[in-house]
Amino acid sequence: MQITLQLPENVNKLLGKFNTANSEIYIVGGAVRDLLMNRDVHDWDFATNLRPEEVQKLFSKNSFCNNEYGTVGVVYGEEVYEVTTFRTEQDYDDARHPTKVAWGKTIQEDLERRDLTINAIALKPSAGGIEIVDPFGGIRDLKNKIVKAVGKSEDRFAEDALRMMRTIRIACQLEFEIDKDTIAGIRTNAGNISKISGERVRDELLKLLSTKRPDVGIVLLKETGLLEFIIPELLDGIGMEQRGHHIYDVWVHSLKALKACDSSNAVTRLATLLHDIGKPPTMKIQNGVRTFFNHEVVGSRIATKIGKRLKLSNEQLDQLFRLVRWHMFTVEETQTDSAVRRFIRNVSVPYLQEMISLRRSDRIGSGARETSWRWKAFQERLVEVQKQPFAIKDMKIDGKDVMEILEIKPGRKVGEVLAAIFAQVELDPKLNDREVLIEKIKEFKA
Repeated sequence: MQITLQLPENVNKLLGKFNTANSEIYIVGGAVRDLLMNRDVHDWDFATNLRPEEVQKLFSKNSFCNNEYGTVGVVYGEEVYEVTTFRTEQDYDDARHPTKVAWGKTIQEDLERRDLTINAIALKPSAGGIEIVDPFGGIRDLKNKIVKAVGKSEDRFAEDALRMMRTIRIACQLEFEIDKDTIAGIRTNAGNISKISGERVRDELLKLLSTKRPDVGIVLLKETGLLEFIIPELLDGIGMEQRGHHIYDVWVHSLKALKACDSSNAVTRLATLLHDIGKPPTMKIQNGVRTFFNHEVVGSRIATKIGKRLKLSNEQLDQLFRLVRWHMFTVEETQTDSAVRRFIRNVSVPYLQEMISLRRSDRIGSGARETSWRWKAFQERLVEVQKQPFAIKDMKIDGKDVMEILEIKPGRKVGEVLAAIFAQVELDPKLNDREVLIEKIKEFKA
């Protein structure tokens, strides 16, 4: 079977080099899948019958190889393309990496080691068009929108446990269904995900949360048993009813909030999923009513613990903590400027929009209607309040002014005077005028 595709100039140049050398070269992996689906290709991968040293000789100084799996990086301009020698793999002792890697002789052998049928298709460009190599029915599964493991699913996932999360993530990215036998294979091997490093699990989870339907992905993690080993704390919310405006249990509410999240920031989506993680441990029944007092405080600690387990960066941990800890805020016209400033300080300016996104998702996930005019008014208020002095450093006087006017040396009193004056400015921002503040300093003369 042959097709016609428009390939980038650099890709054609790379393919031409191999053709000139009378060697085999195939486009493989996700690039093939995306090409056949008319999606943008971001990562180009190639497989060849040439050994790594032969590939490097072909591209001279524009290539490098620093791994044991036969992958050579070929540099064209600002792009780096990965070219890997046909290979076979055996004995995955750590549920992630093969202990035996051998060079393969055919593209068929190379495709046999891949995870999913839709990723086990190869394209071989030639003068007459592009030949498709599809030994496992990947094109059929693309047409039927099915994600299916190559060969026996239990074996594929036993070889590399991270493939289980990757399968669910790809299904959510493409909005495909997962084959029943493939789901069964994930269930059988779910416990092996605990053998995978936190960094790898984190990367796949954040990619999953960045898809169009992250809530579906989380449900699949639960149904396959993976969630028990990744974020077991979420399972405590299943069946835990709530009160007031909430019409769903904690688990369903968290999923619906995640679905409604309009932020593309993966950490914000994680925070949205975890924002009520503190409800199960804080639940008490008072006068026949369930309460969750201080669940945001307890939840922020649990979320941080989860984030550390997932090896989030310090910046990501800070964002996750702030969004969970301070998500219980109100949007009322009667709020004082001081209350709004306090909210901004707690959340921090970089995460204000992310917090608003989470809070809107929280409301929608509770069954409430979105009141866009109120949120718009609140965001305008945030902008206006930030124009006012936020900290001592924002005043139009400083410690040097205090020392000169009061004729004192550096010490505690300088800070005490500035703090006392700032307390007045915070209540009345109009006082932040240099001449007025100079007079305020003079009031502290003995």
